[in-house]
Amino acid sequence: MPAQKIDNTLRYDEPMSKHTSWRVGGIADIFFTPGSRAELIDFVKAQPDDMPFMFVGLGSNLLVRDGGIRGAVIAISPVMGQLEHKGDGLVSAEAGLACTVLARNCVRWGVGPAEFFAGIPGTVGGALAMNAGAFGGETWDNVVSVETLNRAGEVHTRESSEFETGYRYVTGPANEEWFLGAQFKFEAGFDTDMSHMRSLVQERKVKQPLGLPSCGSVFRNPEGDHAARLIEASGLKGFRMGGAEVSPKHANFIINTDDASAADIESLINHVQAQVEEQHGISLQREVRIVGEAL
Repeated sequence: MPAQKIDNTLRYDEPMSKHTSWRVGGIADIFFTPGSRAELIDFVKAQPDDMPFMFVGLGSNLLVRDGGIRGAVIAISPVMGQLEHKGDGLVSAEAGLACTVLARNCVRWGVGPAEFFAGIPGTVGGALAMNAGAFGGETWDNVVSVETLNRAGEVHTRESSEFETGYRYVTGPANEEWFLGAQFKFEAGFDTDMSHMRSLVQERKVKQPLGLPSCGSVFRNPEGDHAARLIEASGLKGFRMGGAEVSPKHANFIINTDDASAADIESLINHVQAQVEEQHGISLQREVRIVGEAL
């Protein structure tokens, strides 16, 4: 499956509200969309050693503060989306590939379990970075190896054993390396079909406020419990701060209902954490990544 080819785009003072699923966020000093892997490597090599980099995909697990991001944001979601079935359950996927596309093709090829990727609203790169999961499956359960890029523009192949992973947690052997792709090992001849995947997606549509600006699940589930249950039990369903609201449909979602600012959303996140800890003695840990500067 070939990657989409686009012309590279370099923008200055780019509103991050255009590139996050919450539709909020201040200005990025530099916003670069490479047209190919070679252009990405050339861009990284050309930057000064003190240039901060931030890699983004679909912006689905990201809250950018209203003051924006200093340095360069690199968006790889439209490119680096190649996908290949190498046989015997081995699948190669680049970081810019949407997880839903990975799920659909794995089902078509009869390898799995992979349909859980249909419940991850992001790219393979983002899923690798946080060990994203859905429907009981996690990204790193099936990772054999990954390709990474460092700020010197060097590409490395690393075995999965070089990484420490856990629930929504990944740490690697080197600082400032970003995922370019992964090889997954699935079971060949896996007994599933599109109808099963469609039923999982339908279940997600019924239970979650899809179609509204959100980041997906805001908090990790604490061991033995669910963040949504704790938030609802704290009387917070429908609670609002500015234009941000705890979803009345699923309490672990915060939605942008009325031109919310990033500050509204972050304040609501902090309020939910404080109330759950006060009422239940449990400290909820964020799943969403908060970046950038406050106004």
